[in-house]
Amino acid sequence: STETYNQTPEPPREYTKTEKAANWWHYHWGIVVIVVLCAFFGIWIIKDTVFQTRPDVQIAYVGTHDLPADTVTALQDALTPFCEDTNGDGKVVVQVDTYNVDFDADNVNTDAYNQMAGVTRLSAELSSGGKTYIFLLEDPAAFESSTGALQYLDGTVPDDPDTANPDWTEMVYRWTDCPVLAGLELGDYDGYTLVDDATGTNQSVLATLYVGRRGVWDEKQVATYEGCAELWDTLTAGAVSTAAE
Repeated sequence: STETYNQTPEPPREYTKTEKAANWWHYHWGIVVIVVLCAFFGIWIIKDTVFQTRPDVQIAYVGTHDLPADTVTALQDALTPFCEDTNGDGKVVVQVDTYNVDFDADNVNTDAYNQMAGVTRLSAELSSGGKTYIFLLEDPAAFESSTGALQYLDGTVPDDPDTANPDWTEMVYRWTDCPVLAGLELGDYDGYTLVDDATGTNQSVLATLYVGRRGVWDEKQVATYEGCAELWDTLTAGAVSTAAE
């Protein structure tokens, strides 16, 4: 007998655009996620390294408790007119950095984690690459004893900061010793911390602090702090130290 077969193959199925997209996503979603994450972190790094505003002047506050946020902002704004655009980005930016360090080793109330973090950050800033020149100190005696980082008010430095025992009272002014600093219009703070409703003047907060400057033993670093040394002279003009009283 003779059988007849249909030899014409069925045409391939035409998938819709939605089905094609779903199929592609099924096999490639992992690659897409990786590409998006790489792009995100790449943009974040570029923004952080290229477009981030760099401070022209860095001032360090070293104490056991944070300054009120309003005090920090007011101080940064008030010091800006005294500074110059040293990095050439078209802006004058003063940055007050906080280092929470308790130099009393016997204080059982000190938070060990915060203490370690504060000491690590401060040590890094006091290294040869640190930019901070002016320090606001809660306890200048303990700061100098622990770090040996300050210079004398006359501009000289101890011969050997690692072994010498310099008189810290000859290295700092009280905030209130400095007519320029004590005369800054800083306004008031609203909340000493984020969880209280304390109020007061920003000058009253800073009045308890001492002002010192970084000692420079390496002649190669002198140029790094040249502008900051001029700022120090301006801010301490007319000051008479009463730290020993």
